[in-house]
Amino acid sequence: MIDLRSDTVTRPSAAMLDAMMAAETGDDVYRDDPTVNALEAEAARLSGKAAALFFPTGTQANLVALLCHCQRGDEYIVGQQAHNYKYEAGGAAVLGSIQPQPILAAADGTLPLHDVAAAIKPDDMHFARTRLLSLENTHHGKVLPLSYLEQAWQFTRERQLALHIDGARIFNAVVAQGVQLIDIARYCDSLTICLSKGLGTPVGSLLCGDEAYIEQARRWRKMTGGGMRQAGILAAAGLYALQHNVARLQEDHDNAAWLGAQLSAIGVEVVSQHTNMLFVKVPAEQVAPLQRWMQAGDVLLSVGPQTRIVTHLDVSRQQLQQLVARWQAFLQP
Repeated sequence: MIDLRSDTVTRPSAAMLDAMMAAETGDDVYRDDPTVNALEAEAARLSGKAAALFFPTGTQANLVALLCHCQRGDEYIVGQQAHNYKYEAGGAAVLGSIQPQPILAAADGTLPLHDVAAAIKPDDMHFARTRLLSLENTHHGKVLPLSYLEQAWQFTRERQLALHIDGARIFNAVVAQGVQLIDIARYCDSLTICLSKGLGTPVGSLLCGDEAYIEQARRWRKMTGGGMRQAGILAAAGLYALQHNVARLQEDHDNAAWLGAQLSAIGVEVVSQHTNMLFVKVPAEQVAPLQRWMQAGDVLLSVGPQTRIVTHLDVSRQQLQQLVARWQAFLQP
């Protein structure tokens, strides 16, 4: 099966599974799991933050990040298409009583700072209190420029806002820019790192920040049901991923660029390609037939008028060649 719906579908390799089975474990709620402690220490080191906390999911990590920055009745400014606004079931509002203030992102994935400034509420009892700017890196595969992050960091310092980065695919940004994680993380108060997308682990995310922030996050993690026990089995996968699966993300980027060129050559309208994500237009009358055609050939795509294709470590260039051939056969039966 060739599965290009998302990089969340990746499965642990044999070497990663070996590392998981050999993991030393303890009770992480008591902070006694040495492998979890090692993973958190490594995430803190790589990000340049004082501390990190391991979560079962990225949604929970983002929720806790918001809960730590904002109180009931506060507000965070966020992109209209950002994951922690649109795709996480409204958790900040429902569970945290935190009001989102979404704004449209620019074509490059950034939130224009003049629009952010216009969205900040006055200090008036009629309004929610604006406390946080939340950015997403990468955003639909687009890497936020370091120059923009530096400007956003200075902007939030001047306006007494915190800055959070939803870094679900932050290492794709690291690899695409040829930098280290610390070079990006220096421009935020907190960031999340997802381990179960391009890095290939079965589960898990990390939240990084200063020590007081992470202590607060630990309490919220427990309250929201994320306190795990012998979680070292899962943390071992994260350690393996950070050691072995970061540099290879470039293969995914190269494969996405190659695929975009090949699909364009057979007449598919490619809208954009950034890092490991490719977006193509599919005519309305082709959506359902193409979905069935691909599935019959053991290819999984989430076909829609604008179809996202995501490359990852479980899809080879040879398999992408099969995809192109099958698409061409669909267009030219």
